[in-house]
Amino acid sequence: MTSRLPAVWKRLSSSITPRPAPPKGYLHGPIRDTAFPAGYALTGIHCGIKKTGAPDLAVILSTTPHAASAAACFTRNAFKAAPVVVSEDIINNSGGRARAIVVNSGCANAVTGKQGMEDAWAMVRATDALLEPAGQRETLVMSTGVIGQNLPISKIIAGIESQRAEGNSLASNFSAWERAAKAFMTTDTFPKLRARTFEIKGKKYRIAGMDKGAGMIHPDMGPPRSSGQLHATLLGCIMTDAAVSPRSLQSALTYAVDRSFNSISVDGDMSTNDTIVVLANGAAAGPQDEIDEERDRERYEAFRDELTTFAADLAQLVVRDGEGATKFVTISVEAGYGAATYEDAHQIASRISTSALVKTALYGEDANWGRVLAATGSVPLSVPLDPTKVSVSFIPTDGTPALPLLVSGEPEKVDEVRAKKILSVEDLEIQVQIGTGKESAKYWTCDFSYEYVRINGDYRS
Repeated sequence: MTSRLPAVWKRLSSSITPRPAPPKGYLHGPIRDTAFPAGYALTGIHCGIKKTGAPDLAVILSTTPHAASAAACFTRNAFKAAPVVVSEDIINNSGGRARAIVVNSGCANAVTGKQGMEDAWAMVRATDALLEPAGQRETLVMSTGVIGQNLPISKIIAGIESQRAEGNSLASNFSAWERAAKAFMTTDTFPKLRARTFEIKGKKYRIAGMDKGAGMIHPDMGPPRSSGQLHATLLGCIMTDAAVSPRSLQSALTYAVDRSFNSISVDGDMSTNDTIVVLANGAAAGPQDEIDEERDRERYEAFRDELTTFAADLAQLVVRDGEGATKFVTISVEAGYGAATYEDAHQIASRISTSALVKTALYGEDANWGRVLAATGSVPLSVPLDPTKVSVSFIPTDGTPALPLLVSGEPEKVDEVRAKKILSVEDLEIQVQIGTGKESAKYWTCDFSYEYVRINGDYRS
């Protein structure tokens, strides 16, 4: 029977007229004239992993005389890839300091045994040698691509070493940042890059970052070796020229990731490689201006909140580029009518975001709100759900009033024509009011389309 599947799929796919995905090229255009953080040099090159000749190796260096503060959140998947294990080790044994990041795409270096570990360390050593003065275990490493295959490590090392030669492509301008962002890409359709300037107590700082991901996206990341359960992958690097103590940078990142990267879902699958790294090199300030949560809580919270909104912006780009996605959907559990705890609200939003029935209804522009309720009711909560207090609405993005679907457990007479109109646009929001407390949460997700199946059915071919 399995031998018939390709033929069946070919006949089926030939009868489908997919809805085109929305245009995405505009999504990072406005940052071309933005000032990027000081004290970084980076590039993206093709080293020979991808058969297409596309960029597949990114190198990011902090050029300040002292090591930058470094923080990271890693996948909690039991099958942690070699680069995750190596980067955790470096963060833990350096006191939260690093000076470089190296990233390859096209091969995840996951489930690759001893050879995979040796290859990840080889990438660290080769990038350390680019530093001035040369470093020792000061490089964090990331990989993304197909699981279970060994890296073409000689090609990668040659690519890294090429940046030691005169005329290398390391730079600090927009083109360099864009080259690095492109080298992250696997099934992504555009490089995901953001930059902005922010101010804390009259002092200006800059922050920039890039991430990648379009499928195998439902991250569950935490600090190095935190407790928890657990081929396209979510990877992200954020760089700032603010000075932040390592402990406060990790605290701020953990808070931010919970409200950004841990609040997105494309298909409900967690990767073996998910990693978000932040470097804070202090190039715009200096050690005397270091932000620390114990010394100045107000400045720390201002930085934490800036990092959170910036991380949310990057995370949302991943959902907008979801494999085959035609919708960008915000799932919100409403404050004031929300859940008893943030964890309850977050779990409800997550469950709705991962429901295949909800996601296929969104693609079909079908106002089947019963699927939202079924997903909501399946979540075990700290305070039991009272169905008579639950309300569900569609929130249009054009500023027109909400469309109630269920109010305090009673179904509304739904205007199907208006519901179809709301569901026909790219952006929309589904709002759920639980009524058990004042805690709220948001998740960002997308629909499931025929194109998602095609992409993932053909991923290795």
